[in-house]
Amino acid sequence: MVTLRDATPADAEAVREVHAASIRGLGSAGYDAEQVTAWAGDPTAADYETTPDGAEFVVAEDAADGRVVGFGELRPHGGDYFQRVRAGPWTGEVRAVYVRPDAAREGVGSALLAELERRARERGLTALGLHAALNAVPFYEARGYERVVELPHEFGGDADGVTGSVVEMRKRLDA
Repeated sequence: MVTLRDATPADAEAVREVHAASIRGLGSAGYDAEQVTAWAGDPTAADYETTPDGAEFVVAEDAADGRVVGFGELRPHGGDYFQRVRAGPWTGEVRAVYVRPDAAREGVGSALLAELERRARERGLTALGLHAALNAVPFYEARGYERVVELPHEFGGDADGVTGSVVEMRKRLDA
């Protein structure tokens, strides 16, 4: 059982740990070791201390011990971020849903995604798009997201030349 709440700057180190553990523990289902290493990168807690304006950042805490076991981020998006998803002021982006491997397949990711979708509806958004890692595509498909297009992706923010693919996906919230 998890409790969902808004993230605070004090959660930055726990979020960093979840992010790295999730990529390293679950990413190999879609990527090779070099891609996983580049994707995980070497972020610091400071990289997770602030949330972009207008974004919603939610953490999932284990109800038994208070440990952060997952996080998700929603961004309102009216721009041209997506390649094929028709975007406008009604469109949001699921920027992240990450879960610790030891909490995977226990409903944590589903709870986080449902909360992000609820918040999107509350804001009046009628569609969500996302770029899914290959290992996460079945998760999103099972929750009503449709594949739009597979896209090339460069892992890591340092232009280290490690590439792979992600899948652009979408879901109508008003359907």
